[in-house]
Formats: sequence, C-alpha cells, structure tokens
Amino acid sequence: MPKKKQPQTLSSVKNALLILKSFSTYEPTKKVSELAESLGLAKSTVSRLLSTLASEGFVIKDPKTNAYRLGMSVLTLGGIVTNNLEIHKESAPVLYKLVSDTGETAHLAIMDGLDTIYIHKEECNHPVRILTHLGRRNPSYCTSSGKVLLAFSEDHVVEAVINQGLVPYTENSITDPDLLQEELTSIREKGYAVSTEELTEGTKSVAAPIRDYQGKVVSAITVVGPIQRMKEKKIPDIAKKVMEAGKEASERLGYDERYFKRF
Repeated sequence: MPKKKQPQTLSSVKNALLILKSFSTYEPTKKVSELAESLGLAKSTVSRLLSTLASEGFVIKDPKTNAYRLGMSVLTLGGIVTNNLEIHKESAPVLYKLVSDTGETAHLAIMDGLDTIYIHKEECNHPVRILTHLGRRNPSYCTSSGKVLLAFSEDHVVEAVINQGLVPYTENSITDPDLLQEELTSIREKGYAVSTEELTEGTKSVAAPIRDYQGKVVSAITVVGPIQRMKEKKIPDIAKKVMEAGKEASERLGYDERYFKRF
C-alpha cells in the first residue's frame, strides 16, 4: 500500500501571509528592508510578494516613502469574517444598549491563543474617549475582558499565560502568579472582572462573560472609560449592567441558565 503523502505548504503563500501579519496598530507601515530583516527573507523575495499583494489590493505602496500599508482587500475580508460570526451578530444590539445605559464605550472580546482581541466596538458620545483598536492583541492578564476569559478557561491555558511571563505594563499590572490565580477565582465567584490601570494608565474597565448554548464562555463583554468617569462608587452599578448585557448576549446565543442550574 503506497504511503500517504502529507500535505505540503507553499512557501510563497506562507511568506505572503507572514508579511500581512507583520503589520500592526503600532507598525502600520513597513518597508521592504524592514520586512526582509524581520522575516529572514531576501529583499527580492519580499519585493516580489509585496508587488503581488499590491496587485490584488492587499497592500498599498506609498510612492513618497516606498513604505507599504494594508489595503482595502484586507478590510473587506475582515468584514466578511466579522459579519458571519454569530456572536458578533447577536451581541451587536446588546453592545449598543450597554453604551446607552452606561455612557461608556463597550467592546466584545475573544481569546486568540493566549491574547485577547476586540472584535467589535460601540463608541460612547463623550468627547474624551479611550483609544482602543479592533483586532489589537492585548495580554489577557491585564484587561478585564482578558481576565474574564482566563477565569473560565482550562487550567493549562492559565498556566501557559503564567509561563509566558507576567510582564508589568503599569505599576498595577498583576505580575504574581498566585495573585492572578486569586483574582481569577474571585472573578468566577462574582461573575465579573475589573481592571484599573493594569494595561494603560488612566483607564478602568469592567467585563462579564458571554456563554454559548453549551454553557461555555466564548467571549467577554466589557465597558471601558477614563478613571475620572469610572469612579469606584459607580463600579457596582456598572458591573450589574455589564453582567445583564452578558446574560442577554448569552441567551441570544442559545444559553438557558435554567437548564444548567438543574445539574
């Protein structure tokens, strides 16, 4: 019997995808030399791949600087993915209502690997807003949404986050593994998480879990604002509203709390 061949990856496709993934909020533009050095590829290879990606609208070249940035084709594909995520479609009206109820910006977040990513955002009407980015990767142990998702993750995920290193982003960041474990236990008991200047100074956020029809926490809904508005005395009321929003979003995904309370 002939030996079954293993699927082969096309190096050119892989390298093109690595180029696209190299762009970020912090580094929105890249030059050929920068990409070649960071990816360990020849400049000629990077230049050829960028030209191909540019011809399909995935990157755009600035004629003045010769630097590349992501093109509209990436945005189009991202929109297709987002619009077809059931959790996104079902949670959108809940986010909108939460902004109306709290007066602060609301987000929907998911875990991707060991990081947390915002996949949807509804802005508040305040002239002073917190700058957040869709698709940006945040360390899970430093944000309220990330801590909620970690609290309801399997033990090996939490261990992986700890083993990766609890880097301090501010003086309030949790860097002690034992303190993080205590925090996650408290979140499971309370049903919500609070983050006060743990990732970015001057901000506070409150998050609660969203469950699917099987009762699994698949996302987190969060409200974020400046500490001047998110005063400590307001947190219990905000937390109640965020948890109610999380419950409504869960029900829209088919979660029935009465069913799970029977067991």
